[in-house]
Amino acid sequence: MSKPCIFCEIVAGRMDADVIHRDDQVVAFHDIHPQAPTHVLIIPRRHIESMVDIQPDDASLIGHMHLTAKKLAHELGIADTGYRSIFNCGRDAGQTVWHIHLHLMGGRSMGWPPWPGN
Repeated sequence: MSKPCIFCEIVAGRMDADVIHRDDQVVAFHDIHPQAPTHVLIIPRRHIESMVDIQPDDASLIGHMHLTAKKLAHELGIADTGYRSIFNCGRDAGQTVWHIHLHLMGGRSMGWPPWPGN
């Protein structure tokens, strides 16, 4: 039996998270291992393992995730100075949880690559 998806557990309310946004498509919460002063994860309520698995019908969901990031960036006070939004896609790109999630990071100057130390 496979291990339950940690993000599906958060969506279902069976696992605690510092949730800052919830709507009919996504849930957003503060990352437990932040890489910037503001580091939020935006996840779809529906399980999709990786960006490799999205389909044309998922375009509105992905757009909604980015619009949610924009809204939260304004609410969290990082929109004016800049923020980073990132999807990690696959193991070599740093994906560690197999449920797509958009990182919203800000509150400091960032270099490239996005981490470690940047």
